Amino acid sequence: MSAHSAALAAQRNDASFEDVWEELLWRGLVHVSTDPGELKKLLAGPPIVYYCGFDPTAVSLHLGNLVQLLTLRRLQLAGHRPLGLVGGSTGLIGDPKPTAERTLNDRDTVAAWVDALRAQIERFLSFEGDNAARIVNNLDWTAPMSAIDFLRDIGKHYRVGTMLKKDAVAARLNSESGISYTEFSYQILQGLDFLHLYREYGCLLQTGGSDQWGNLTSGTDLVHRAEGASVHAIGTPLITNSDGTKFGKSEGNAVWLDAELTSPYAFYQFWLNTDDGDVVDRLKVFTFLDRAAISELEAAVASEPFKREAQRVLAREVTALVHGPEAVDAAIAASEALFGQGDLAGLDAATLAAAVAELPSAEAPAGRTVAQLLVDTGLTASLGEARRAIDQGGVYLNNVRVDSAEQTADGAALAGGLAVLRRGKKTLAGIRLG
Repeated sequence: MSAHSAALAAQRNDASFEDVWEELLWRGLVHVSTDPGELKKLLAGPPIVYYCGFDPTAVSLHLGNLVQLLTLRRLQLAGHRPLGLVGGSTGLIGDPKPTAERTLNDRDTVAAWVDALRAQIERFLSFEGDNAARIVNNLDWTAPMSAIDFLRDIGKHYRVGTMLKKDAVAARLNSESGISYTEFSYQILQGLDFLHLYREYGCLLQTGGSDQWGNLTSGTDLVHRAEGASVHAIGTPLITNSDGTKFGKSEGNAVWLDAELTSPYAFYQFWLNTDDGDVVDRLKVFTFLDRAAISELEAAVASEPFKREAQRVLAREVTALVHGPEAVDAAIAASEALFGQGDLAGLDAATLAAAVAELPSAEAPAGRTVAQLLVDTGLTASLGEARRAIDQGGVYLNNVRVDSAEQTADGAALAGGLAVLRRGKKTLAGIRLG
């Protein structure tokens, strides 16, 4: 069994819940939905086909998408059959942003991103057994359709007044930039997806973020008008921090699922730095821990928050889900080594580079003294302060105490030509040796 298959096989829904609908509610994953009573019955009954769409508007998915991926997996663990939709056609258009028109990406770029997203989605679903997942691309059924067929067979079911009331459309109509017909039509394309998947696979449910609710209901309405059938939608909440800031943003940059864009070390640190007020909700949404385990961690947050046990569990669980257990081990080893509790020389170049990237840094040409490097990296404000810190025994180069202010960094290079400078127990900087 592959590592991927073994990881999926170890995942379980919480058997203490009556059904998966009740578990979704407890985990806070239902912000808005079609008829809750009907959804509960549907999800507690025989297996259904359901889907979630991911548009290739970047080369990687991010933490907001991870909410959807794990929701897909929870429903699959309940016996239902997932369709992971990659938007080869909708990605060429882009759903309307509230403020301005999207920049259209060229077809080759979108096609490459489709392949990248497909590979990421596949990591979170099982493609074995009676409820094996399937990946679909909406370009396959949209591209062959002529404009006349689209307008006659699909467009006739839409009323402009209803379309104008959708939140994203209304916001754009009231903005200076307005909205193009291209983006105005996005909700029809997404509705077409649900109709096609209903006809082709008997799909009865779509999940997505609550900010996509207008597009989700575009599909449920279209299926009802075109086929006379009732289908459903679940809108998950947009995850925000307890202070109201947007979740998943680090200094203005998204936290990506691609290790090349957000390193496993940085990914692990992101979760480790979760606020006490947010950590229990994050455990519910982003892990497969059952409520008994999460309740224990919640008690630990209340009684001994300084130990940050819940944050450590959260960081391990989510990093292992996205990058594998080896990445967790490497991230923990790097964290310990940086603060003098492990072997810096044992870190591989990629992990060390990722760790140092999070620190203030400076170049160290041949002959540059450690005292000067303390100033260059901002660990001290002056050479005098640097010399005093060294004389007091509080400065370390690669976890080895520096004994002299005249000592240089020559010969201190670790993997990738890097070194780590530390003042005291917790103040770190990276050195790039020339």
